Amino acid sequence: MTNFAAPITAAVAAARPAGAFLDEMMARVGVDGLTAAFAEPALLARLDQHAAAVRDALLDAGRITDADGLAAYARSMAAGAARIGRPLPEPGFAPMTTAEWLAAGFPLLRLVAVCMIAEAEGLL
Repeated sequence: MTNFAAPITAAVAAARPAGAFLDEMMARVGVDGLTAAFAEPALLARLDQHAAAVRDALLDAGRITDADGLAAYARSMAAGAARIGRPLPEPGFAPMTTAEWLAAGFPLLRLVAVCMIAEAEGLL
């Protein structure tokens, strides 16, 4: 079972530059989530769908897939996860298994998708 720490507060998250926030998301969920996805095609397919939805949401909001747009989206998802009682894993805790990633909830998969986009765009 994964250990979870206190959620990121909106004030603390908003004070961080976009690149630093994306780096934190990569450390908290991206590295482990993407590692699991590259080992499990079904998870990678799900993340591809989430990434397309993130890009569409940014486009619909008149934003581009730059560090600022992705960080704003990730901040919203992290805050939403905290509101529903699903805080993000802290870096350094035991990684989730592939089975746990396959069962992961919407906010967590969206945040991994944000990391996937940021990596693909050279923002990390």
